[in-house]
Amino acid sequence: MDFQQYISKIRKILNYKVFTSIIYGVLAILLFGVLYHNVKPITYDMELFSIAENTIRAPKTVEDEDKTQEEKENAAEEVESVYVMKKEMAQNRVLLLTSIFDFVKDTNHELDQVKEGKKQTKEDPVATIEPRLKLLKTKLTENVSEDITDSISVETLTALLQADISVLENTKETLISNVEQLMNERIREEQLAKMKERFVDQMKTAKFPASVEEAALQLGQYAIVPNDLFDAELTEERKKQAMQDVEPVKILQGQIIVQEGHLIDRETYRQLEMLGLLKSNPTPKPLIGLAIFVVIAIGTLYIHFSRVQETEEKKQNYLLLVSLIFICSLIIMKIIGLMEDVNLYEIAYIFPAAMAPMLIKILINERFALIMTILMAACGSIVFHDGISGTIDVEIAVYILFSGLAGVLFLSGRNERTQILRAGLFISVVNILLVFFLQLIGSGQFTLIEYTYYVLFAVVSGLVSAILTIGLLPFFEAGFGMLSTIRLIELSSPNHPLLKKILTEAPGTYHHSVMVANLAESACEVIGANGLLARVACYYHDVGKTKRPHFFIENQINIENPHDRLPPDTSKDIIIAHVTDGAAELKKHKMPKEIIDIAEQHHGTTLLKFFFFKAKEENENVSEKDFRYPGPKPQTKEAAIISLADSVEAAVRSMNQPTSEEIRALVQNISQDRLVDRQFNECDLTLKEIELVNKTFCEILNGIFHSRIEYPDFKQKKVVNGNATN
Repeated sequence: MDFQQYISKIRKILNYKVFTSIIYGVLAILLFGVLYHNVKPITYDMELFSIAENTIRAPKTVEDEDKTQEEKENAAEEVESVYVMKKEMAQNRVLLLTSIFDFVKDTNHELDQVKEGKKQTKEDPVATIEPRLKLLKTKLTENVSEDITDSISVETLTALLQADISVLENTKETLISNVEQLMNERIREEQLAKMKERFVDQMKTAKFPASVEEAALQLGQYAIVPNDLFDAELTEERKKQAMQDVEPVKILQGQIIVQEGHLIDRETYRQLEMLGLLKSNPTPKPLIGLAIFVVIAIGTLYIHFSRVQETEEKKQNYLLLVSLIFICSLIIMKIIGLMEDVNLYEIAYIFPAAMAPMLIKILINERFALIMTILMAACGSIVFHDGISGTIDVEIAVYILFSGLAGVLFLSGRNERTQILRAGLFISVVNILLVFFLQLIGSGQFTLIEYTYYVLFAVVSGLVSAILTIGLLPFFEAGFGMLSTIRLIELSSPNHPLLKKILTEAPGTYHHSVMVANLAESACEVIGANGLLARVACYYHDVGKTKRPHFFIENQINIENPHDRLPPDTSKDIIIAHVTDGAAELKKHKMPKEIIDIAEQHHGTTLLKFFFFKAKEENENVSEKDFRYPGPKPQTKEAAIISLADSVEAAVRSMNQPTSEEIRALVQNISQDRLVDRQFNECDLTLKEIELVNKTFCEILNGIFHSRIEYPDFKQKKVVNGNATN
């Protein structure tokens, strides 16, 4: 049982959704399994204060959050407290002192007026200091923003009330002058006592009556307050800014955490634990990341396949084909990646990056090839990780991406083996340019030998891509029944056994097939169909006639037509049988499904009119259905065009020296008859395309059956003296 039969058997058991789900699931598991080793963190069995057996480097760049927080706290502690000098406080304290002296004068003035209005006696309370003191306290309490009566002693207030006006004024001026001078300087809380001492020293140099000296000192000391105040909000803002300005402390990828033979102290152990390098504390993050990557990769394929406008069977074949090519490329990539682990530096450049894209472009189409290129570049960035697990290599991703794109772009439409090799040479040139770009952009210092290796790897990558494409192509074509351009070109060779069989056993059919191929190929190319497929299918479409070649008129050379001696039913069966016989012969030789389908469909369900009407002459009740081909009707544009070309070529060949008008009328009648007979209802051939096909047929047939000059018969003439005479 070959691969196609095995897959077909599975399809019969499972429906489309289940089958494709299994493929996606298996592909996801294989992709995860292949890449697992490259992202799995390397862990070590180490204990605190043990001796390191290996030199351990950081597999990735990570932020040391503990160290970063410590640096931030240190930066915040280094920020000095912010003090703001309130310059307006000097004026406020001066105004306070002025108010006190003013209230003292007002109090004395009011009570003196009361005293003059009354007859004074020794027992008169107005004559005592008590009313004055009480009134002064009341004024101070009502009119001053702060309660100074609790801060200034009664003795001080009494001394002020009892002082003369001149002494009071002199004291006020001296006191305010000294307070204002000191308050214009920065005074912090811790400097307050010192400033008050300075005030006392300055006041002692002034001449004050003994009665007000102590009061002046107390008032001045009360008036002097801190004016350089701590700003908690601004200090906090500066601390926050200082913490924000701290650069995160990072352990850089490749940084040595501990050297072989060194003691693993607490700090080293903490870093190893943070990096997930200890077996006692492994981190699952890389595996979660890989799972996300697999979901994205498989999801990309799923979305693209869901939008492909093909039959379910064909989509399954495409999915299997893409999956196998993908896995093959990953295996090659993995093998090269293992070689990188044994210090074969930059061996990744030898990876045949263009192989998978070229295979898929040949077997499916360019769009699938581009998607495969992107996926391979992403996988390559994981596999070729410079020996550090859990990292990606952007340089190799760029290399694989552009190398694969070069393969897709340089591969010509014909896709012959020589063209694939030529594309491999172009890919090698692109690879060399990519290698120099990647090495020079990083200002790398390399020796001539190293550059030689790089160039050698790049050339080998391109050539191996082409060689593997050529070598694997037949296996995929045979396994999936894929019909590539190369396969079609091989089938078009006259040395093919079936074509030799047609040529030797039915030469007229062979010639007819070649003529039909010319018509069909040109018509297909005009409307954008596959002309090469049409040509090759035409070569084989009548292979069933080799079973009874003499029953077909193109092979009846100088012999009697055997149908003249047969009843219409028998003739009909023989003619119709060439379709089923041809399909069976093609299947026997394991020909591509597309060619077998065209062989079955090239007559559709058309009516054998000649034998039908002949039978009707003998029996009026004959069924038309019995004289129709079994079908199916043409399912593709190529099959429909071959059906027309087959009928047109046979009809025109039967005409005697047809004119252009006769050819045009015949072609139009045949195509119109097929439309009326609804032979094109199951393919997507449009009326506009049918008109283009008809026009192309007429142009080619006019070139074949053009009128020729009628030459005289020289055998009936004789030459006399160099002149021809009758």
